[in-house]
Amino acid sequence: MRGCTRLLGCALLGFSLGAVAKTSSQTAPDALVRTSHLPPASTGLIDDTNAAPRAPHRTLTVLHRPAARATSHLRVHRVYAAVAPRGSIATQEGLHTVDTGPLALQSSVALVMDESNSNVLFEKHSDVALPIASITKLMTSLVVLDAHQNMEEMVEVTDDDLDTEKGTHSRLAIGTVLSRRDLMHIALMSSENRAAHALCRNYPGGLPACLAAMNAKAAQLGMTSTYFNDPTGLSKENVASASDLAKLLQAASENPTIREFSTDTGYTVPVGRHMVAYHNTNSLVSNPGWDIVVQKTGYIVEAGKCLVMKAKIEGKTVLIVLLDSVGKYTRFGDANRIKKWVESKPGLFDASHITGSEPAVGVEPIHVTS
Repeated sequence: MRGCTRLLGCALLGFSLGAVAKTSSQTAPDALVRTSHLPPASTGLIDDTNAAPRAPHRTLTVLHRPAARATSHLRVHRVYAAVAPRGSIATQEGLHTVDTGPLALQSSVALVMDESNSNVLFEKHSDVALPIASITKLMTSLVVLDAHQNMEEMVEVTDDDLDTEKGTHSRLAIGTVLSRRDLMHIALMSSENRAAHALCRNYPGGLPACLAAMNAKAAQLGMTSTYFNDPTGLSKENVASASDLAKLLQAASENPTIREFSTDTGYTVPVGRHMVAYHNTNSLVSNPGWDIVVQKTGYIVEAGKCLVMKAKIEGKTVLIVLLDSVGKYTRFGDANRIKKWVESKPGLFDASHITGSEPAVGVEPIHVTS
């Protein structure tokens, strides 16, 4: 029996040697630590897919060997060590502060604007250029529509549309063939990355010409803090200020196709032999209390949760931009807080409410240079 026990102990020890490391001074010197489970660190998967990424962690197996007696067995304990996720650029710049004003917004950046006269009703860090994630797809769709390509033309999803930036998953299998219209529909409504990339790749002149058109369009709209490096928003180099995004939101809302696709609640497309159902990433579009004209969500780690909307509130059209919200539902909560605030201020839209010499309600803008 004693021999069997000794053999079992040796087998366990031998199994652990390949992945074992002596612990630091925080652990007894006669203990051994083996990493038995290590999920990949967060890669910034966008929340416009089915599930947000879970916080990364390591599971450590600690093998204790009593020092006072000969080793005949090992006592096994498991220790869970959390790995701190990376923060957004806004958080790194110190912009993530909870608003203590009447709205109590939790987004790092916010802008509320009266569309009729461009009066700023509320703003918070609205001039800071930050990553904008999948809000990018509004510009991608805008330039594709400006090119007047045949929306019924069939476009194939290829290996060129794979996400090499973040490694995100897509339900559009390689080899899927959809019309340009269907690709744009799910790109705007469900933030489908391969769809957006395929649209830009099949732009006249290819991907480089599409990106050039996106940056040229931004300049044309007066988006002076904006730059596009890819058509999906997966790149952290896609940046814009909230003030710039209000201009993009306004331009996108003038196109009926973007209005229709971005606010649709659901759509089904054929992928191989199956029909795949997509849903809107913005739950507010199906809320009867909201009248949304155009919208887009976005998320990568560097951008945080983002939301832009043009909506009608109290008979007035309002532009709302929210960047770097923390938590799955915070941006939608902030949007609801803005709506209630606007509804509670009947004189908010009076031309005399905000003058050129009077600061906007909220926090003074912070200018960050890189």
